[in-house]
Amino acid sequence: MDKDISLLPNERLDDLLSYGLHIIQSREVFSFSMDAVLLARFAGIPTKGKILDLCTGNGVIPLLLSTRTKASIDAVEIQPRLADMARRSVNWNGLQEQIHIYEGDLRTHFDRSQYGSYDAITINPPYLPPENGDQNENEHYAFARHELNGSLDEMVHACARLVRTGGKVSMVHRPSRLVEITETMRRYRLEPKRIRFVHPHEAAEANIVLIEAARDGKPEVRLLPPLIVYNEERQYKDELMRIYYGDARPGQEKKES
Repeated sequence: MDKDISLLPNERLDDLLSYGLHIIQSREVFSFSMDAVLLARFAGIPTKGKILDLCTGNGVIPLLLSTRTKASIDAVEIQPRLADMARRSVNWNGLQEQIHIYEGDLRTHFDRSQYGSYDAITINPPYLPPENGDQNENEHYAFARHELNGSLDEMVHACARLVRTGGKVSMVHRPSRLVEITETMRRYRLEPKRIRFVHPHEAAEANIVLIEAARDGKPEVRLLPPLIVYNEERQYKDELMRIYYGDARPGQEKKES
């Protein structure tokens, strides 16, 4: 771990509560949410090979994926400040040999990489169309929440070009757009294979959907059991605790490579 990395004004170092990992965050930019943690645990990824994370933000998904695989992980973020935070978090955790942060537009990342060069892709895109944006919203929050740097169609198309045949693309999004997501995926030869809905509590409608597709896969989809976040006491249920901690508990160091 590179402990010589300094924090900039208004930045803090948060504990990811998993394998001793930490991440740099700031109130001035959009911090990671439960959605990213759920995606990092849901995604089907290889034990080796190449993985790509799009819309990486401050790099939380690549950091969490590193606890599950020895594969090389590339991550793309269009906002310079977030890309810098992600890069410094990777260095802080001593993962610069495994995780590589690229500042750029995901729609043109294939100019840097070859078509079909990744075994798996994860993406936590903005959930809202640009016309739903708040004109007074912080720029960093606006980019994280609204499709200002590419539509859902463009993002899915980029995934389809970058993943190999048989490779997996995993996305977290809002259930209200599930039909649009599946139709778009299939248009670009990404066949939905696994879908899981996430509910705040048992009596509530789903507010998150996790979906995994396979490039050029056969039409067959599995609807997994729902994931319930809170119990009746408004505490995380056991499965949520396992998702957050993985095989570790607070204070346990990351397993040796």
